[in-house]
Amino acid sequence: MQALAILFGAAFTCAVSLALGRLLLGDACRDLGIRFVSGAAVLSLLVCALCGAGLVYPAVLLAMGFLAMGAAVLEGRVSRAGEKRVQGDPPHQQRRFTAIRILWGIAFGMYLVLYLSNAMAPEASPDGAAYHLGLVSRYLREHGFVRITDNLYAAMPGGVEMLFLFAFAFGKHSAAALVHFAFLVALVWQVFSYARRRGFPVAGASAALLVFASPVVGIDGTSAYNDVAVAAIAFTLFHLLQLWDEERNPRLLAAIGLVAGFAFTAKYSAWPAVAYAVGFVLVKAPSGAATWRVPRSGLLCCSKAVLPVAACAAVVIAPWLLKNWVYVHNPVAPFFNRQFPNPYIMTGFEDIYRRMMAMYHLKSRWEIPLQVTMYGTVSGLLGPVFLLAPLGLLALRRREGRQLWLAALVFGVNYFSNIATRFLIPPLPFVALALALALSAVPHLAVAVAVLSAALSWPAVVGRYAQAHAWRLHTIPWREALRIRPEERYLEAHLEHYGVDRLIEQKAAPGSTVFTFVPIPEAYTSRHIRVEYQSAANQIAGKLLWTAAAPEYAPTWRLRFRFPRQTLRGLRVVQGNRGEETWSIHEFRIYHGEQEVTRAPEWSLTAQPYPWGIQDAFDNSLATFWLCGETLKAGQFVQVDFHGERTADSVELEAAPNQGLVQLKLEGQDAAGHWQMLAAEPTPGDAPRPLGLRRAVASELKRRGIDYLLVFDTDNGADDLRLNADLWGMRAVGDYRGARLYQLL
Repeated sequence: MQALAILFGAAFTCAVSLALGRLLLGDACRDLGIRFVSGAAVLSLLVCALCGAGLVYPAVLLAMGFLAMGAAVLEGRVSRAGEKRVQGDPPHQQRRFTAIRILWGIAFGMYLVLYLSNAMAPEASPDGAAYHLGLVSRYLREHGFVRITDNLYAAMPGGVEMLFLFAFAFGKHSAAALVHFAFLVALVWQVFSYARRRGFPVAGASAALLVFASPVVGIDGTSAYNDVAVAAIAFTLFHLLQLWDEERNPRLLAAIGLVAGFAFTAKYSAWPAVAYAVGFVLVKAPSGAATWRVPRSGLLCCSKAVLPVAACAAVVIAPWLLKNWVYVHNPVAPFFNRQFPNPYIMTGFEDIYRRMMAMYHLKSRWEIPLQVTMYGTVSGLLGPVFLLAPLGLLALRRREGRQLWLAALVFGVNYFSNIATRFLIPPLPFVALALALALSAVPHLAVAVAVLSAALSWPAVVGRYAQAHAWRLHTIPWREALRIRPEERYLEAHLEHYGVDRLIEQKAAPGSTVFTFVPIPEAYTSRHIRVEYQSAANQIAGKLLWTAAAPEYAPTWRLRFRFPRQTLRGLRVVQGNRGEETWSIHEFRIYHGEQEVTRAPEWSLTAQPYPWGIQDAFDNSLATFWLCGETLKAGQFVQVDFHGERTADSVELEAAPNQGLVQLKLEGQDAAGHWQMLAAEPTPGDAPRPLGLRRAVASELKRRGIDYLLVFDTDNGADDLRLNADLWGMRAVGDYRGARLYQLL
């Protein structure tokens, strides 16, 4: 029954997408691949609307799906794709390549079995089980969108995840993976379909096999990821634009706009799709124009063509930008936080994240070609044959080659912002087709290269040259796919920390929140999981824990600024160094002689660049602190405005000692409102660790909405928690292979 539910969830989603594609395109395009992806864009938008309205119930999705399918049937738009012989494909050519077609059938058939079984097997991909489906499962439980500010992935546009949600409602995790696999099938079909229409079917079939057999495409396309879906959307957009250029059917323009917007909502890195679609239509719309000086009639033609494209793209994109603006005050969260300051993502984290994604563990970008084609240490491998990709530049001699390379450039332009191999999947079909087209100049060479690639990409062969831990498929788990073998056993063996999920489900109370430093498969637990790096609040919670668990984070550092006694209207501490560290203040104390100046409600507190949480440096608690949201830069400050006059002669900062690069000076505001230096540097000192700090930190974490801590033995401070749980005011409720769950009391 579980296998049938999986198949129904995926098949129903695909059928509804095809129906919506049929309604959208009508007779303008009968290609099933184009109809599926175009309809998926519409379905994604509809599910997004249901999420916004809080109406995500299986019954509602079922009714909407059958309504769409019924409407398509009533309209009588029955697909005829592939029934008519394509012009330019003469009968003798079909007979000539009969043997090759048998070879294609064997190659594609082998990979189809491999992929279908892995897509139906229990979903065990790292990101798919962590946040792609983790968020999907939460939306289903909550019946729509909820305000999530502690998970940066919730701010990513979820265009493909809306389709996963539709399938997940009926077939759970594996149904979502099968929907992604459907995008892979649509992609390889369209690579061949486009090439056949253009008169080079053998090159198209060769390119389709190059893409289909690529190891990273195989594992990504059979997991609940979205990279292969982005590639399918990109190629559909390219295909639609080429069809519109030939036929100028106005009905195609709406589909072009919807698919371009769908690309953006599938993945931020696909944002050039909108510019590509608008630019292509803008250039091609004034038919017969020989120069850029388009006559008035040409401008009218441009506007009639471009406006539907731009409007339809905006309709798809706008809900996601609006959602982010309302929830996290940044329409393009979790990026561009300098341009849209907010308390949820620190700009310092964004900078570190961007740098890490741009290089991973590599020492030089010259390592990329071998890493992404053969070794597979940066999220998979394309396959050794793609080292021949530069030969595809020979296809520039043909118009089709130039169009393919333009599209490859458009959808690959953002690659160096994240050099993971899977970020090469969107431009891959264009490069593969250009390569096959170039190789076709030599009879049978494209076929030979495609077959060689398929042989070298088979799992048993990949293991002979790729790194042992390269992300790829290994076996054909048909028993697990059909659920002949238990799902639990497969997940336990193939999904890291799945057993931790089971521990949480058994020991943590329903509706509770669990904090952890290590991501776990959130799609397999109904508890609210907060991962340390995924938001500013989580990062602060992690450092709060370390305040009592790790000596270098304890507030034992004292920085004393002394200056002649005077009357001031305000004080500020200014940081003047640059570096990769951040800085923090546990307490900002102002003294008049030996007596601390009493803090008053009218004081105005601020900080730059991260003003949020500054009150924690003035709350008289060493368990809390203000944290600068960026790495060290000159000009950062913490400021207090008295809104009156106060007499003072010293300031003491209580902080953690792990910020040795920080360089602070003290400035004061006189009665005239002018700022002047009071002390060029502080006198450092040390103090003992405060008594009761552990329990104070645990109480603060509890106050911030955390009910349980999931701590791995490798985490910083894990030993202190294990040995002193009673001093923290928490109790251990369970453990699993080095992971310990503590309840905050």
